[in-house]
Amino acid sequence: MVVNVICIKWGTLFGPDYVNRLYSGVRRNLSRPVRFFCMTEDSNGIHPDIEVLPLPEESYQEKMNAALAVANRQGAMRKTSLFRPGLVPDLEGPFLGFDLDVVITGALDPLLTLEPGKVAMRHDWTEKRKGRPTGHGSVFRFDPALHGFLYEDLAANPYGEVEAARGSEQRYTSHKAMERGQFVYIPDPWVVSFKYDCNPFPGNYLRVARLPADARVVCFHGHPKMPEAIRGYTKSLIRYTKPCDWLHEHWVVRAAADLGPEYA
Repeated sequence: MVVNVICIKWGTLFGPDYVNRLYSGVRRNLSRPVRFFCMTEDSNGIHPDIEVLPLPEESYQEKMNAALAVANRQGAMRKTSLFRPGLVPDLEGPFLGFDLDVVITGALDPLLTLEPGKVAMRHDWTEKRKGRPTGHGSVFRFDPALHGFLYEDLAANPYGEVEAARGSEQRYTSHKAMERGQFVYIPDPWVVSFKYDCNPFPGNYLRVARLPADARVVCFHGHPKMPEAIRGYTKSLIRYTKPCDWLHEHWVVRAAADLGPEYA
């Protein structure tokens, strides 16, 4: 069976190379064929094997944006368009979703077999430390046929849902699924944070960032982002990073060998 993978790109923060490298990393680390989708308003430079979905204007967008402005989280819930039931009419099975600021470093098949039928996310690092249950949104699995409420509840009450989630898409998504008993955490070792798990302070001054042995996805939430970490990052005392060769290998070198340098 084909694995369905999806991401979203809007605005100018991330270029098409981020989409292409994610596509390459996913297909190199799955044992089954991949059908890869990108929702975007600008498909220039995206690899031709990637299926482009138009970025929609949602009926609830104006009210959602008004609530996000109050929460000072503009744009933070744009990803909820991915949850629309029937988004891909001929889709079979769940989606495995990724943000663009992640790097695939290991086998992804276990993310597909982990308690099928549930929304799956890793426990957010900060929320876990504070004893709160929120999932982290960089890696997520959902099934449009089973989890249409992730879209429908927001569409029915956009201001109230955004207000309840305090403008956080990952809080909205994970808590909605938890309320219905349809949520499972992805095991922590499979999805790691570059700044917390690979390059924690103060060891970041003593050694190059390490790649944990069981890491399948490395998340670059905040700074440094991938290009910054590859070069070495000096703009923060806590987040200082020595140049990272293994990151360059996984994110750039292998993608260029897979897709050709024009796409990576």
